[in-house]
Amino acid sequence: MKRRRFLHLAAGVAAFSALSPTAQAQSYPARPVRVIVPFAPGGPTDVFARLMAQKLSEQLGAQFYVENIAGAGGNIGTGRAAQAAPDGYTMLVTGANIVLNPALYPHVPYDPGKDFDPITIAVAAPAVLTVNPTLPAQTVRDLVVLIKAHPGKYSYASPGTGTPPHLVGELFRQSLDLDLVHVPFNGGGPAIASAVAGHTPISFGSMAPAVPLVKDGKLRALAVSSKTRSQALPETPTMTEAGYPEVEGESWFAVVVPAGTPKDVIALLHREIVKVVALPDMKERLATLGYQPVASTPAECAAQFTTEIAKWAKVIRAAGIKAQ
Repeated sequence: MKRRRFLHLAAGVAAFSALSPTAQAQSYPARPVRVIVPFAPGGPTDVFARLMAQKLSEQLGAQFYVENIAGAGGNIGTGRAAQAAPDGYTMLVTGANIVLNPALYPHVPYDPGKDFDPITIAVAAPAVLTVNPTLPAQTVRDLVVLIKAHPGKYSYASPGTGTPPHLVGELFRQSLDLDLVHVPFNGGGPAIASAVAGHTPISFGSMAPAVPLVKDGKLRALAVSSKTRSQALPETPTMTEAGYPEVEGESWFAVVVPAGTPKDVIALLHREIVKVVALPDMKERLATLGYQPVASTPAECAAQFTTEIAKWAKVIRAAGIKAQ
């Protein structure tokens, strides 16, 4: 009798163990979920993360809260997220720095391919090539001819060393063998302001600060660096349309979790984040930041990480760029 009771109990435990991952996913989230942002409050990544966290809290009935862990170009917060328990209760919202920093810094406290399971590239924005209206260039081809005719004369502004717009600018310079000087600024706003003032008459910049100035005629937009035109500047051609398909790159926000997070939890988070970025009010708010919904699958996100690590490491090495 005792043996039969023991065997029955053992079978029950085995059955529960087999079902426990699904049971965990069905009950997730059972407590607050930490959303790490590896930058200070107020920046675009933080704004997106807070909007997303608020919507996830509403949709899933549990608190998703943002924790800012800034420093070292995003490395400190990203390293902290890599070390967190892979239980679905720590997420990381990050930008392209997760794939750029390993080439920019001598050491980073994480491996983007091994330490994280991707959920999605949620949204993306191209860099926009703008010029001061006094510059005699109506197209990208005009600009290339102008720069080549006056080696060393022209400079371009970017939001900072190692930022996606800077690297798109370097890709432009390298692929066309241009004698063009890079001038980094501390953010997209100051970089664009310098182009408006004519100090650095060319800019590879962020969409959000550039768009209103383009519409006001204070800057001339020559191209965007994405595969498709931007909804914010629909009349502006892509670099491919302008004749330079090799000059392509975007800023984006990705959502990842520590490697080993249950697949059912990843699937649930992906499904809910896709819903979030498709909401009309979310799309409207993102548009003011210059971003458009992407909502890639986890597999697509992983593939993009792999591609961009190799692509930008090559550009960074060729230009000798180091984090400042």
